[in-house]
Amino acid sequence: MTITLTLDDVEKLAGDTLCAAGADKVAAAAVARSTRLAERDGIRSHGLLYLPIYAEHLVCGKVSKAAKPTVAKTQNAAVRVDADSGFAHTAIDAGWGTFTQAARDHGVAAMSIHNSYNCGVLGHHAERLAEDGLIGLCFTHAPASIAPIGGRRPVVGTNPFAVATPNGKGGALLVIDQSASAIAKSEILLRSREGRDIESGWALDADGNETTDADAALAGSMLPSGGYKGFGVGLMVEILAAALAGANLSTEASPFSGTKGGPPGTGQFFIAINPDAFAGAAFQASMTRLAASITDQDGARLPGARRANNRARIEKEGVSVDDALMDRIRAAGQAA
Repeated sequence: MTITLTLDDVEKLAGDTLCAAGADKVAAAAVARSTRLAERDGIRSHGLLYLPIYAEHLVCGKVSKAAKPTVAKTQNAAVRVDADSGFAHTAIDAGWGTFTQAARDHGVAAMSIHNSYNCGVLGHHAERLAEDGLIGLCFTHAPASIAPIGGRRPVVGTNPFAVATPNGKGGALLVIDQSASAIAKSEILLRSREGRDIESGWALDADGNETTDADAALAGSMLPSGGYKGFGVGLMVEILAAALAGANLSTEASPFSGTKGGPPGTGQFFIAINPDAFAGAAFQASMTRLAASITDQDGARLPGARRANNRARIEKEGVSVDDALMDRIRAAGQAA
């Protein structure tokens, strides 16, 4: 059986559950908003499915209930945020105004976050920069799950990056959001929850053999997208979001699932570019021509178009949630 929730219902359910698990209202609101956006865009693996995990981590201490992010402007265009072992969303919000103003003032600015946690859908943060009229480049790493080519011991996480450009109308023209792995690990978690096989080419088991069993994949390692090129992308993200941010390396971070270990201490790294400081009005004109060269072809679409189409549908139809997930969410809200 399933029930249908509005996006307002989703956000309220997430906020109430997180508060019940011990989050303060500011943190709960930030993560609830992220959950709403994930469900709105049809990204189920980062939506309500993750809510019981967030609650569990508040209860067991992987996420600090008392976290108070601190923001430091270390140079004119450099912002560093200590998430204090709390949710990444709150830390990102804390530094956002200083970060984006620095990009407007200086043409380019960067913000690092350390002592952090899962930041939800990375593309939403890049898109937020685009909505502010800036080009957004965002990086986040995760506990190690991808082994180097020829190896079997995971070294980097799924380590996604995201890029978004403004459309000149207060929105995003395009959003690229992809991980270093063939598929997001949260998708394998979703398949495991639902008892479904994964696709070939997604993961290896603990012995280094390719597997379609979701549970065996979770015990093994993810396959990089594009072989050694995907692992190279993962290393690039590791350099920026872990080493440069002053966060734990992926090999040092505790898992984003289960209760093993303390706070993961992962990081994020965001770069904002003000187009006016470089190409001026020519940037938007060029992007319009570039986008048209894609969309003018039958069957081609801009990165992010599928999410935009999901928004129109889900805002109208609502979000379907099965009884099993609702039971897990209710139990999570009562576990504190």
